[in-house]
This record gives sequence, structure tokens and C-alpha cells, in this order.
Amino acid sequence: MIMRYRSGVFKSFPRRVTIVHMTMTITHLGTGSRGNSTLLETPNAKVLVDQGFSGVQLKKRLARLNIEPEDIDCVIISHHHGDHGGGASVVQSKWNIPVLANERTALELGLDPELTNYFDSLDLVKIGDDLTLLPVPVPHDGSDNVAFIASHGGERAAIITDLGSWTDELIAHVRGCEHISIESNYDHHRLVSGPYPYSLKDRITGRGGHLSNDQTGQFLAEVCTEATRTITLTHLSEKNNMPHIAESTVLYYIDEIFSGDLKISLQDGPEFSHYIGEVTAEVETEKKTVK
Repeated sequence: MIMRYRSGVFKSFPRRVTIVHMTMTITHLGTGSRGNSTLLETPNAKVLVDQGFSGVQLKKRLARLNIEPEDIDCVIISHHHGDHGGGASVVQSKWNIPVLANERTALELGLDPELTNYFDSLDLVKIGDDLTLLPVPVPHDGSDNVAFIASHGGERAAIITDLGSWTDELIAHVRGCEHISIESNYDHHRLVSGPYPYSLKDRITGRGGHLSNDQTGQFLAEVCTEATRTITLTHLSEKNNMPHIAESTVLYYIDEIFSGDLKISLQDGPEFSHYIGEVTAEVETEKKTVK
């Protein structure tokens, strides 16, 4: 507030103050073959997408955000592989947190039926009064894997991991999302020239395996629009990829169509957050004081 003294009266001049509310936070607690979990936080909900960590690790990572496990409203699981769902039963038994999963995933993980809610692909899952999640099927070996499209405040975030290819259906749901988190698992040259046995290389590069950096770039080139503000590359292989290789390869495909913020989530998170559903308001303040 700027004030000037004139004729015994302090006169104040109006000043406009900009207030920004970050309405949904997307924070990866860590991504990779040793565990994955992503926190979605709105004013009325705290949800974990996947829980591939031990109880000790989960508590430690949440503590970095000043959050206790008991603060989590629910956990929703993409598929049953251990690095994504291996810690789901832990949150049920240790903290009585409900888990949402499709039927096969719940059975494979041995979840407690009393603390499990089931969804089918393309069923809209409503959590609280300000968050919805749409599970979209994706191809991944030996699982009923799904990606999630989270909606809040009129904007959308896509969480996509563990897929060797994509479908037209996935493209349709992801296109135009304000935020996209997607795996960029391996550099093709490093994988084929590396020590993995041929059978494992074949599985990783297959339709139900994982996305290479080039594939991720090609997918993003199909789904990024002017609305897309932020991208996070996740699930980088510690043996077959490097952050700078993943970033440069992906940017090769999207550099002319994406001008937002691209970050990389590694195994030891959380390191950063993204936001969607921002609400900006300008407030004009004015006050007169008589001396």
C-alpha cells in the first residue's frame, strides 16, 4: 500500500494484488524399477497413484512433503507388478487406507476385500467432490494395466506407465491434457548393445513391454497441443537409459509443438511438483486513514 500525507489525511492509492491458487498438485514420490508412486493432491483429496514402495519408504517420502500416510484418502493401482502395486496391501494392513483396483489386479496382489473398491476400464472414478480419475487400458505383458486421466478444476493430467505401444483410444483421451506424465524407459541402442539376455530384450521392446525414448517422443508428438503446459518423463531404466539422452530424444520429436516445462522423475523422489487447475484472481485493496 502506498500512502501520502496531504492536509492531515493519509490517502492511500489502490493496489492490485494477484493471488494464484494451485488447485491440484502432481508429485512423483519416485519412479523406476525399484518402486513407483505419484501423489495427486487437491484441496479436498490426497490420492496415491500406485504404491510400489515398502511402508518405511512410503512414510519417508511422504514426510518430505509434510504428509503422513494417515492423511492419504486412498490408493489407486494401475496394475499388479511389484514396482507399482507391491506395497498396496501394506497401506491396507498398516494404515487402513482403502485401495482401488480392477479385479485382476486386486486378486494378483491379494488385497483385503474389506478395504478394496473395484473399477472397470473407462469407468469414471470420483474421489471426493473435486477429483475424478478415468482408467484407460494400455498394453503391458501379463497384466490388466491402465493409464489414468485425472480431472480437476476443468483441467486434466495423464499418468501413463508400463506400456510397449499405444492405442487410438489412449491418444484420444490424452490429447490436450494440461499435464502428461509418461514413461521413457530405455534408449534403444543402450538396450540392444547391453548385457540383458535376448529374451528380456525382446520382452522390453515388444508391444506389451516398455516405451523407448523414441516411442515416447512419437506418442507425445501425437497428443501435445497448445493446452499442454508440463511433461514429466518417468520410469527411466537405470541400466539402459540416461536422463540427458531421454530428454534430448523426446525433445527432438516435440520441440516445435511444445514450449512448456519438461522434467524427469527418477527413483529417489520426491524432487518437484507440477500443478493444474490454476485459478488466478486480482484483488484491489484500498484504505483511507484520517490522522
